[in-house]
Order: sequence, then C-alpha cells, then structure tokens
Amino acid sequence: MVPDEAQQYTGIIHLLKHFRWTWVGLYAVDDESGELFLQALEALFAHHGLCSAFVERVPRETYLTNFFEINDMVFNIYRHVTDAKVNTCVLYGETFTIIWLSYFMLLGAPGHKENASDGKVWIMTAQIDFALTSIQSLSDLQMFQGAISFMIPSSELPGYQKFLRVIRPCWTNRDSFLKSFWEQAFNCLYPNCSKAIKVDGTCTGEERLESLPETVFAMQMTGHSYSIYNAVYAVAHALHSMYSSRSNRRGVWDANKDDLLYLPPWKLHPFLQDVSFNNSAGGMLSFRANKEMRAGFDIMNLVTFPNNSLFRMKVGRVDDSDFQGQQFIVNEDHIVWPRRFNQVLPVSSCTGSCHPGYQKSKREGEKFCCYDCISCPEGKISHRKDMDDCIKCPEDQYPSKDQSRCIPKTISFLTFEEPLGVCLVSLAVSFSLITIIVLGMFIKHKDTPIVKANNQDITSVLLVSLLLCFLCSLLFIGQPMKVSCFLRQSAFGVIFSVAVSCVLAKTITVVVAFVSTKPGSNMRKWVGKRLANFIILSCSFVQVCICMVWLGMSPPFPDFDMQSLTEEIIVECKEGSVIMFYIVLGYMGLLSTMSLTVAFLARKLPDTFNEAKFITFSMFIFCSVWVSFVPTYLSTKGKYMVAVEIFSILASSAGLLACIFFPKCYIIALRPELNKRELLTKRKT
Repeated sequence: MVPDEAQQYTGIIHLLKHFRWTWVGLYAVDDESGELFLQALEALFAHHGLCSAFVERVPRETYLTNFFEINDMVFNIYRHVTDAKVNTCVLYGETFTIIWLSYFMLLGAPGHKENASDGKVWIMTAQIDFALTSIQSLSDLQMFQGAISFMIPSSELPGYQKFLRVIRPCWTNRDSFLKSFWEQAFNCLYPNCSKAIKVDGTCTGEERLESLPETVFAMQMTGHSYSIYNAVYAVAHALHSMYSSRSNRRGVWDANKDDLLYLPPWKLHPFLQDVSFNNSAGGMLSFRANKEMRAGFDIMNLVTFPNNSLFRMKVGRVDDSDFQGQQFIVNEDHIVWPRRFNQVLPVSSCTGSCHPGYQKSKREGEKFCCYDCISCPEGKISHRKDMDDCIKCPEDQYPSKDQSRCIPKTISFLTFEEPLGVCLVSLAVSFSLITIIVLGMFIKHKDTPIVKANNQDITSVLLVSLLLCFLCSLLFIGQPMKVSCFLRQSAFGVIFSVAVSCVLAKTITVVVAFVSTKPGSNMRKWVGKRLANFIILSCSFVQVCICMVWLGMSPPFPDFDMQSLTEEIIVECKEGSVIMFYIVLGYMGLLSTMSLTVAFLARKLPDTFNEAKFITFSMFIFCSVWVSFVPTYLSTKGKYMVAVEIFSILASSAGLLACIFFPKCYIIALRPELNKRELLTKRKT
C-alpha cells in the first residue's frame, strides 16, 4: 500500500544533488531491510557522484548487559556527528530506530543542552514517519529541527475531523485499543465502562483529542493512516469482485456466503491486483504490474518548538510518472534549517568547492569526493564549480586571465584607421606625390642634357614603376578580400621586377655606351633604345610568367589564422603556394644582384653623368632591405607581418627614388649651370 521504495531512494539522490550535499553520513537499522537500503543507496551514490562519509547501523532491539557495551555503542554512533564536514545524515529505519538513535545521541553529549547532532540536517525515510510521536519522553526533539522527511501522500477524508471530535473510549467493549490509547495519551486511568467510579486521576471520557500535542496525536490524516484506510477499502473491493465472480460462475463457487470468510488469502490476490477505485477523498487507487501502489512521496520539513511540539510543512514532492520518469520538486525557500546555520544553506562536502578556473585533483587513497583544487593548465578553462577537467576554448575564443571563461578573440588586420596604418598610408602617398613631382620635372626638362643623357624613356618607365610600387603597398592595408589577396603579391612582384629591370637596363646601357666609344669596338650596334627595351621586356616577362603560373596553380586567398596569437584572429592572405611566393622574391633578388654587380663594376667609368655610382648605392640599399625582410617577415605575425612587407616596399622604392633621382633633381632645380651639353664630353684627368 506504499509507493515503490526505489522512488524514495531516487528522491534522496535528487535532494542531495539539488543542495550539492556530496559528503553524507548514513544511519540504517541493523537488519536485512537496512542492509538492502545501504546497498541500493551506495550504488546510487557512486553513479551520481556522491560519497558516504560513514555508515553506521542502529540496533533494532538492544539488550545491554554492561557499561562497556553501552559505551562502545554510544561511541560508534555518536562519534561521526562531531565531524564538521558532515552536515547531512540520511536515516533509514522504523520507530525503534529513531528512539535508540536519539537516546545514544543524548548519552554521547551528557550535560550539554545542545550537542553536535543538533546542527545536522537529518533526511528521514517514510518508514519512520510516526517515530517522533513515540520519543517525547526519551529525548529532546530539538536535534531534529529542520529535518527533511519523506512521507506517504495523504488526503483529508470527509467526516474524519468530526469523527475525531466525537470519538469516546467506550464506544465498543470489543475495542480494547481505544481504551488503552486513551489512558496513555491523557495520562489517566479509565474505569470500567459499565461502572462509574469516581477516583482522582481517572479519565472522564470527555477529554478532547484536539487538546493533545501533535507529537502525541496528529489531528490530520497522516500517510500511514491513509494507507491503512485505503488497504481496508482495497480488500473490500477485491472481496466484492470475488463475490461477483462467484455469483456469475456458480459452477466454480459454493453458494454459501460464509465461504468467503474461510477463503484462503492467496485466492484473493488476483482480484486485489486488479482493483481500481476512487476513495472518499477523490483519490484514484490502482496497482502497478509489480503489485505496488501508484503514488509518489511528499517531502516534509520538520519545525520543532521549545515545548517539544512540532510542525510538518510540505516543501516538495517526488512524483511518479510512467511516461515522464521521476519528477522532483522542492521549494528550498520554505525550508527551515537547523538553528546553527541561521537560515543559510548548509554545506556538506569533504572538500570545499573548486571555483571556476580550477579543476579537481583526486587525493590518493581517499574517496573521489575528497580532492584538491588545482589551477587549469595553460590554454584551458573551467567555467563551473567543481569541474573534473578543464576544457579548451573554441578556436575563436581564448581563456580569461583567471581561466574561468572564454573571451571572443578580436579580428586583427592592418586597417587604414589605426596609427600604424595611417603612418604607412601617409608614407605611401607622400612618396607617390614626390615621384609624380620628379616625373613632372623630368618631363618639363626633357630637352635638357642631363635628362637626355640618362635615357628619358627608361627614366620615365622607372618613375612610373616606382609610383606604382608606392601605390601597390595600399593593397596590403585593409581587410584581406578575395580580390586584394589575388592581386597584391603578384602586382608587387611584377611592378618591382619592371623597376629593377629598368635599373639593370640603365646600368648596362651606361656600360655599353662607354665600351662603344673605344676604337674598333663592335658594341656600337647595341647602343640605343633596342637594348634597353629588350632588357626591360624580357626580364619583366619572366616575372609575369612566374606570377601567371602561381595564380593559375595555387593563388593567394583570404584566411583566418586562429592559432598564431592567443587573443586575436588574424585575417590574412595565404600565399597559396609558398614555393611560388619565394620564387617571385628569388627572381626579384636575382635581378637586383645582377644590377648591383654591373653597377659596381661600372662605378668608376669616367663620365660626368655616369649613373653607375648612384645605381650601385641604390641597389645596395635595395638588396639590404630585402635581405633583412625575409627573416623579419618570418618572425612576425598578423598585421605586423603585413607592415614589415609594406615597409620593405616603401623603403626599397624610396631608396631607388632618392639615390638615382635626387642628384639629377638637385642639378635641374638648384644647379642649372651644370646642366649643359659641353659637360657630356668632359673627361676626368
């Protein structure tokens, strides 16, 4: 007639997990039912991450013969309640279990009005629902202040209160229980109902049950009483079904009604199992296939008072549902805790909680509920309390300093708005304007000897290519897109190759022009524009072919680098084929080396307008910049890698512009007297 006890075990687990009580003491009656309870609960504890701090058995019936036996039993049962870490204890048993437990607790702290057990949260099973009414004379109920008890649900029956108000001990002579209860409850003697005896201390029969404390008699219908009431009606309905079956099948049953009184009980079982009815309180009663009542448990909170009276307040429920599984409801705001905790939720754990940023580390030789808290390894976080292992953040996030949460990474690329971007853009625009001014100056003075002597066409192509070099650096600034990534490296490689090819052509032209002036030289046929144009076109064409193969085979593309930097996502242009990227740089380095070598060899040629010296110095700067570029480029990450490449483009281009064209501009603008034809034929002594 009671709900499945497994529901009660599950309810205990839900209750412990709800309040995060992981270090729990277990008291159970010392018999077979207590042993089964401990086995079932210990298995559930292990499955749900809970631990039993201790297990103690309370005797069902105790016969003590000497002081030492009493002392040993008191010590074994009481010693655990002094552990400050164990603030929650589960108690399983029956009436005498709680009587003996409270008695041993009282002996364990003699002379102390408040002992250690007063500060424990007792979780009691439904079997000891009535135990508190029997121990009033044995111990103080204050040790159970704030206890949480599972109870069989009950409903108030119509007419029940009226019945309790009019009941009298002499209603029937056959009911000896009522007379005995009356004498014990009201502490009086009841005379023979047939004879009126007036003696002091006798019961009058007019005593009222509602005047008794709740610890002696509860006026409300309790779970046990409700179960007994339903049991009587269940048997009545089963007998009615059996009698109806007999009436319909007279060939099976004897016609005598008195046969039902002598019917073997086992013949009633099939009818009892199929019983389903509504009681007078409107409750639906039926049995499961395993012959257990379909019901749950109420969760009650016990509030005690100094006069040893108590009040049971419903604070939750464990419901049973065949379709949805166990349902657990508890209203912790209505729970009254033991006074020692001042209405603060008690803590019952072997170790304090590991805060976010820490993980559990098991202690050797102890239960898993006992652990140390250690910091998360680098790169991991724990965002909840008591995590067994720290976890890694997603790729687009990184751990906070206290390793308690993941912070979204910022998108990083070289923008036009930030100071570094503004500075590089300013340099690129400034150098571009200077290049345009130089080009305009050379166009304006194209008929002057110094411009004519330095091959005006090559000079113009070189200035235009330098202008494009400065402007192509702007492709590297801003968020990398598909088009910008596709163009930036190839445009940079081709334009720079044209510029270096022009420098190489100018240098070779100077050498050929000097050699052709020697008597009998066969180099005169190479003097002119054809050689320069051939050098520029052929050298540039090779770089164009390399870039076309690169773009056709594995072109650069925008990508997100989430690993290189801890707090940033780098938006970058992947080269696609790294080999092709370095082939482009290598070919440009080859042209630069050739220009530097030829210019170095021709630096001492005796010509007033000889550019070899300036080309040598400019190519030395150019090569120095790009030689230092490679290790610097490889050692930087993110937008600073892009900034290094932009700086190298600007520095090398500015070196060519300054070293080759600044002396000529100086003569054109500030020393026009040196810009005369007769100086072309002047030779050094």
